[in-house]
Order: sequence, then structure tokens, then C-alpha cells
Amino acid sequence: MKAYSLKEATKKLEGYCAYQERCHKEVVNKLREMRMIPEAIDQIVVHLIENDYLNEERFAKSFARGKFTIKKWGRKRIRLELKQRSISRFNIKTALQEINQTAYLDTFDALADKRLSQITEKNRLKRRKKLADYLLYRGWESELVYAKIKELVP
Repeated sequence: MKAYSLKEATKKLEGYCAYQERCHKEVVNKLREMRMIPEAIDQIVVHLIENDYLNEERFAKSFARGKFTIKKWGRKRIRLELKQRSISRFNIKTALQEINQTAYLDTFDALADKRLSQITEKNRLKRRKKLADYLLYRGWESELVYAKIKELVP
């Protein structure tokens, strides 16, 4: 394991943060992997924040947009994943506001329709359960899911 000087570690983490948005937790874990002492970790994190390499609000917004657009996750799953990354309640709320409500509902409808067409199960109740499990796992709100199932699989 290579030992890093403060300057080397700072440069390495600048690149790490410039490559893609990171949260504080990811950066601290990376520095721990590099075997940096707590004082050095604090110093590097402060440097990254002051030089705008590390911005938790920007990370949360980017994360929410990306997971919604690319992975088609619902708000519940995005909120949970951000909480696991120790993002503040305020930043989570701000990030979720990035998702346009119309786009959110359109994506949900399209996802439900697509998934239903892939379910080959003949039994009506099992079809409903499979669709519900899929949508709930992706973090869509239960009231949306159950209303959609009533509509698609009467």
C-alpha cells in the first residue's frame, strides 16, 4: 500500500471529485482506504469544499436526476439512497424538487406499462403482485402503484 503525502492525497482526491460528483461520505471512505490520518482527512475535505470540488447539494441534485432519468427510480428509493450516503434532510428535499412532477408521472406510467407487457404470468393475482413488487422495489409510492395496478390489471 502506497503512503500518500498530504499534497499527493489532495491532488488525487481533486481528480476523484472532478471525475464525477461525490458525497462527503465517499470522499472520507476513499481517504480512509488511502490510510490517511483523521487530521489529514479533515484538512483535505475542507480544501475540497472550499475549492468547490465537493458540494453536497450539487451531488444530491445530480444523483436524484440521474437515478430518476437513467434507472427510473421513484422518489422513495432516491430518498433512501441519499439518506444512506448521509445527505442532510434539506439537501434531499432540494434534490427531489429537481424531478418534474409531469415527467415523474409519465415515467411511472411508461415503466408500469412496459413491465406489465413483460410479465408472462397468466394468474391475475400473481400478475398484480409481480408488477407491484417491481414498482415498489424501484421506490415508487405505494398509492401510485396500487392505483396503477387497479387500472392495468382489473
